[in-house]
Amino acid sequence: MSWRSSFRCSKFRHVFGKPSTKERGYDGVPITRSVHDNHCCSANPCFIAVVTECAGGGSFLVLPLHHTGRVDPQHPRVCGHSGRVLDVKWNPFDDHCIASCSEDCTAKIWDIPVCGVQQNLTKARKTLIGHSRRVALIEWHPTAENLLLSSAYDYKVLLWDVSQVGAVIRYPVRVVLMPIHHRYPSDTLLLSVSFNSDGSRLAVTSKDRRVRVLDPRTGRILQVSSSKSHRSSKVLYIRGLKMLLSTGSSPWNHRQIVLWDPDDLSEPLYEEDLDGSAGVLFPFYDPDTHMLYLAGKGDGNIRYYELSTEKPYISFLMEYRSLLPQKGLGVMPKRGLDVSACEVFRFYRLIVIKDLVEPLSMIVPRKEPGIFQEDLYPPTAGNQAAMTAQEWLLGINRSPVLMSLKPGTRVANPYPETPAEKGIVRQLSSLMFQMDLAVGAGTGPNLDIMEEAFLEEQLAYQDAKYPREMSDLSGWQPDETQIPLWTYCCTPHCCEPAERPPPTTESELLQAFYIQQDEIRGLREQLNAKDVRITQLELDIKNTRNNMRATF
Repeated sequence: MSWRSSFRCSKFRHVFGKPSTKERGYDGVPITRSVHDNHCCSANPCFIAVVTECAGGGSFLVLPLHHTGRVDPQHPRVCGHSGRVLDVKWNPFDDHCIASCSEDCTAKIWDIPVCGVQQNLTKARKTLIGHSRRVALIEWHPTAENLLLSSAYDYKVLLWDVSQVGAVIRYPVRVVLMPIHHRYPSDTLLLSVSFNSDGSRLAVTSKDRRVRVLDPRTGRILQVSSSKSHRSSKVLYIRGLKMLLSTGSSPWNHRQIVLWDPDDLSEPLYEEDLDGSAGVLFPFYDPDTHMLYLAGKGDGNIRYYELSTEKPYISFLMEYRSLLPQKGLGVMPKRGLDVSACEVFRFYRLIVIKDLVEPLSMIVPRKEPGIFQEDLYPPTAGNQAAMTAQEWLLGINRSPVLMSLKPGTRVANPYPETPAEKGIVRQLSSLMFQMDLAVGAGTGPNLDIMEEAFLEEQLAYQDAKYPREMSDLSGWQPDETQIPLWTYCCTPHCCEPAERPPPTTESELLQAFYIQQDEIRGLREQLNAKDVRITQLELDIKNTRNNMRATF
């Protein structure tokens, strides 16, 4: 009988976590106390952004990476939201552009100066108004420029092109998911989202704790998980291995990790129970080293694994342990790592009990760490977009533009250059924003024509997506500069139409008539029941009075 060792040789089995000293961290940061299961932190090679606690609105802090040590309590913040900020995300193709979402039902796009925030920033470059309840999730497209996905508690998932003209954007370019005829299914209230490598597929987890794979252009659901032994909370595309990973809990409330085939979610490829803790597991994946990191909310440890295409697909490597629990974590892109120190991953741990943001570097020990290790740093996704938003909307799919982390080396871009460079785009956007502020809220006739054409396009798109049903745009706030097609009565907690569009065919008219008759019949029955109840209460009052008189 042949003996086979269960030990798997790996060059990453000695990876260790190296926390920074307090002088190299960010001390005195008032980290938010929000209970949302978001990271609340985002980093890039220039800045780090942290959602902070404040009264009378929402704000987040933007610090240059070299601004370490004690943070001034009066440090300027980005404070343009009227509600609590729930999450922030840096633009992967612009290190000075950041998106934020809030409980005030909006998402905003901010331009951060090169020198950092020197005074409180209250005016956003773009304000996205399309949701009627708090916006919980935002995610940038991995390959297309200026595309942002937003998900809110109004059961809508919208896709925005933030390069549109104007300081306020009211109409998204795509409606990925939305309720139809005021039905609010749990599969449209998202808990987590993840794009694949070229952005042609979107994996989501919903309130019903299932994993779904969508086409983000049309919103069509391609796959739905049916496993009853796993309730997922977070999902992540394993780029390069054609797999999905979800974290959640088992029926016995044990935290789990599950691997899926994105083309067949009927049965999981791999399941593993970890522990009985209650915190949400945040997964992070490095496609260059095929390493998976699992960090729990409220935990002090971070587990890391190595993934492969062969069974058992996942191999445990090591575990970093700390006595200080983390609320959330930010991740530095690969182009911001220290390659001379063999750093393969970097976290920014939010430690609420210490008001501390602690950098944590994952390092591969090498005998000569001063030279560039080509096996650790293959070409990785860079900060250049592969296409424009319009090209992606037309159906074009492209892989990310790669860059080399070796100093002095440049990888040629296989795709044609985008029409404008980043600096020119930022200057034009800032100039347009300043002109909008100077002119006021007024819009020209060209903008009105563009909005009308866009509204017609969206109505045609919704009719094609949902045949024989009228699309419900009740979550969109009407433009005050023109008379809307029909008006809506929107509040922060509900969104009910005051008037529905008239039926267009005889069958729709008959259907509306029958529905109205059923509603009238139901209201009459409720009215009769109330009359009976009133009569019964009056009789009870009369009997009580007679009993009291007889007693005295």
